[in-house]
Amino acid sequence: TILAINQRRKPLDDVRVRRAILAAIDRQAVTVAAADGRGVPIGSHYVPGAPAYVDTLGINPYDPAKARRLLAEAGVKTPLALNFVLPPPPYARQGGELIAAQLAKVGIDARLQNVEWAQWIGNVYGGAHNYDLTLILHVEPFDLVNYTKPEYYWGYRSAKFDEVFERTRSSPREADRLRALGEAQRLLAEDAANGFLYQPQFITVAARGLRGLWKDQPIFANDLAALSWG
Repeated sequence: TILAINQRRKPLDDVRVRRAILAAIDRQAVTVAAADGRGVPIGSHYVPGAPAYVDTLGINPYDPAKARRLLAEAGVKTPLALNFVLPPPPYARQGGELIAAQLAKVGIDARLQNVEWAQWIGNVYGGAHNYDLTLILHVEPFDLVNYTKPEYYWGYRSAKFDEVFERTRSSPREADRLRALGEAQRLLAEDAANGFLYQPQFITVAARGLRGLWKDQPIFANDLAALSWG
């Protein structure tokens, strides 16, 4: 779950402003508000349990005083008004309200706009990318590649990240690919490429004796062909 930041818009193209946004957010509190506490805070666009995961939470910790200082360094006059678009799911509407309240404490006026999915897809994810901030759960498996696409909805551009990500795919040795994955995670955190919030934990109820049910879901579905009764 991420707070996506539209880097095509000023002053969000300034890394200091993005870092200020992250420093204003208490991830644990957002996890409680958005997911009833069923989630693990994350510091980059990668989740615990995945190959080569590194803990990047310490790169942009919760620090409201630092957030105010970074905004001042970036020359931002507060209150800074931002358009905060929220899709329909409860995690977005509930989590968005808390994030807006946290941002307000550092001088950012995140103006909430509730939209339906068709509007979100057409105007935020696609079209003119008409938003400053949005709260969304990314469910595609291993979608780090989207940070190599400047046309993608958050508009991130980094030649350094492109080079690192290419090594995650083309290095002949697995150790080198995994090392590059760790480097990619740290780079996204250092660039505050988005506001990385938490990995959700979904409750599953199954009859005793059912085998093949995933403990950790590599995709947001269950492979029924792999299930059997013991």
